Amino acid sequence: MSGTVDGDCVDAKWQFWRKPEKPSGPRGESHVDAKPPSDAHRYNMNYPSIGQCIIINNKNFDRKGIKTRTGTDVDADNLMKVFSQLGYKVRISNDLSVKDIKTLLSSVSKEDHSKSASLVCVLLSYGYEGVLYGTDDAMDLKDLTSLFRGDRCPTLVGKPKLFFIQACPVKDEDDDIEADSVAEEGSTQRIPVEADFLYAYSTAPGYYSWKNTGNGSWFIQSVCDMLQKFGRELELIKIMTRVNHKVALEFESCSNLDTETPIPCIVSMLTKEVHFPNVTKD
Repeated sequence: MSGTVDGDCVDAKWQFWRKPEKPSGPRGESHVDAKPPSDAHRYNMNYPSIGQCIIINNKNFDRKGIKTRTGTDVDADNLMKVFSQLGYKVRISNDLSVKDIKTLLSSVSKEDHSKSASLVCVLLSYGYEGVLYGTDDAMDLKDLTSLFRGDRCPTLVGKPKLFFIQACPVKDEDDDIEADSVAEEGSTQRIPVEADFLYAYSTAPGYYSWKNTGNGSWFIQSVCDMLQKFGRELELIKIMTRVNHKVALEFESCSNLDTETPIPCIVSMLTKEVHFPNVTKD
């Protein structure tokens, strides 16, 4: 795909399909057959590669007083297995500083993605209010996601860019609770307005997310479970709706503390449906 950049707009060459003729019934009436959604409403996943899945897994931190993020390695391992099964080339990077995170994602954004259908990025770390922590310091999350805007990463123009974010505050009041870095309502610093991005946060503003040191976070557990079960069957937003259901309802019985049940927050600027191809892994 090629295109030109003009201000905040990116022109791209799109493929158009001939509108199918309407079939006629026995009396000449037109009728509609039950068919899959039109290609015009699906992202084209027919590329040599479905794309990369970049996982940044920060567990240990250099600053004194910051606890180790127990359970995050389980999340990273589960994500690697599930996205590999979907056909992604998975890259896991552990315990990265702010500079290392920016260098890694900047490098990925400058790569040629013309033969890839999409990009997935998973961020596992501490964070708050649109901020993500490296092992040494904090950075604005938008500085990372904006690297993949159409004017900065032209070979991903018109392709889905999927971000999954599990982050918790630096100071945990309890080892089993994490409050995630979701911007307050009305904030304009957290979410870019560009098309074809999806941001999946582990909780909505004002809620807590839950983790288990042995099984990982509820959110990532649910994402992996639903992708494994429905990744080749359902469209992504439907899958994420089932993630919401699992976290909000099925995990409710696991909560022993007097706090509200969490629910993930899915923010979508996708312009088409994401259907993962049916990839068979050896």
